[in-house]
Amino acid sequence: MEDAVLFSVKDQIATITMNRPQSLNSMNEALIDGLHAALTKVETCPGIKCAVLTGNGKAFCAGGDLPFLETLADTAAKKAFIAKVGQVAKRITAIEKPVIAMVNGVTAGAGVNLMLACDLIYAVDTAKFAQSFAKVGLIPDCGGLYFLPKAVGVHKAKELMFTADLIDVAAAEKLALVNHVCPADELEATVMQMAERLAVSAPLAIGLIKKYLNNTAMTLDEVLDAEAVVQPLCMATDDSAEGITAFKEKRAPKFTGK
Repeated sequence: MEDAVLFSVKDQIATITMNRPQSLNSMNEALIDGLHAALTKVETCPGIKCAVLTGNGKAFCAGGDLPFLETLADTAAKKAFIAKVGQVAKRITAIEKPVIAMVNGVTAGAGVNLMLACDLIYAVDTAKFAQSFAKVGLIPDCGGLYFLPKAVGVHKAKELMFTADLIDVAAAEKLALVNHVCPADELEATVMQMAERLAVSAPLAIGLIKKYLNNTAMTLDEVLDAEAVVQPLCMATDDSAEGITAFKEKRAPKFTGK
């Protein structure tokens, strides 16, 4: 029996592949546990500078596995699983390394929200998206009530969640749900090209940028105060010195994360 999540590393880039193609990579216990294990590797391995999250087969992730959810015996079991799913999204936002969603096909329900937790989203030109929860009498989970309004605004988020309509990739791009759209035969190469760029970027700066952009509750005064504290620390790093030297010497910098 194949693992529900596959993990590989090449050239400082980790690829995390949801591997339940027969169920459109829908979320059951094995898939969620596999995602947590993969994220732990990304967090703890200093040789990994960037991660790519994708799905095997014709889907990115179709959300919750309804037959599996029906096996959860009581409210406590349901609560524990939904909380574990939500923690996957939270961990993606907290990792101090960029995570790119490579959306290879249809994504629905919690799969959309897992995608939105990532830092950049590249989608195949045949991808389709649906906040499908209301069709089965559920509310969005996996952080959707947080991520979608941030991405498209509250009123559009309400429309997508109330109607549970399936939208195509052109509509998703217009709504800024995705960063880039690619033909199927170009998707992986395009994603890896960006991942390679991010893998050699200044890791301390990238991590801090991600941290503060994800903290949308900060006021302008709080942001300015944080900048006044953090920027001098960045200025004192080896990476900043290397970046400035490389700029003067008109060469590519070699960052070390120090």
